[in-house]
Amino acid sequence: MNNAKILIIEDDEPIADLLSYGLSMEGFQTKIASNGTAGMSEIQMFQPDLLLLDWMLPDLSGLDICKRVTSEYNIPIFMITAKSDITDKVLGLEFGADDYITKPFDLREVIARIRTILRRLEHSNQKDHHDLHHNVVRFHHIEIRSEERFVSKHGQQVELTPKEYDLLMTLVRNPGRTFSRSELLDVVWGYHFAGDTRTVDTHIQRLRKKLDAMDYIATVFGIGYKFKKTGD
Repeated sequence: MNNAKILIIEDDEPIADLLSYGLSMEGFQTKIASNGTAGMSEIQMFQPDLLLLDWMLPDLSGLDICKRVTSEYNIPIFMITAKSDITDKVLGLEFGADDYITKPFDLREVIARIRTILRRLEHSNQKDHHDLHHNVVRFHHIEIRSEERFVSKHGQQVELTPKEYDLLMTLVRNPGRTFSRSELLDVVWGYHFAGDTRTVDTHIQRLRKKLDAMDYIATVFGIGYKFKKTGD
């Protein structure tokens, strides 16, 4: 996806220009928004494939934007932060970010990690396409249409963030298999996160609440989680 469109929401002009230039040289299409309000407008007009989002903005918090984007769009988010505290980083992931990097950063690492996110998204889309003859999954009151990334409960659509959906499908596509929290971070978030694994617990709790799926998304104490097969 070298021609992917990347929206950069960054109020530091030199950093924004550096990112835009470096990404353009790699074949990406870029657009810059200097604040959150402009960034939200550009999402609708530019329709980016990935959002490069600064944590600290002059008008809106990057976390607020992250929460709004993940609730309204299916766009991966790569957050840039000056915060080094592990709690802040986990918070960004819990709000729906796919990855983050701390300032100061190496542009080559940013580009490499963006490529990783886009490859993972492309692979996921291809897998959904190849599974079209199995694109509808039903269990109890839940229906999942993977071709459309659509989830409903009792016939009513349930809004899931991209990470919630990917986490759900990872479990559903592997019924009975127990995943450790570290494995889920690796599979769903696309890298081994060496810090706190609470972000997985938070996403599991949200899925259970949104889908009333406590009986199906099971905790394997001391290990992680699994999707219970019918009859388990």
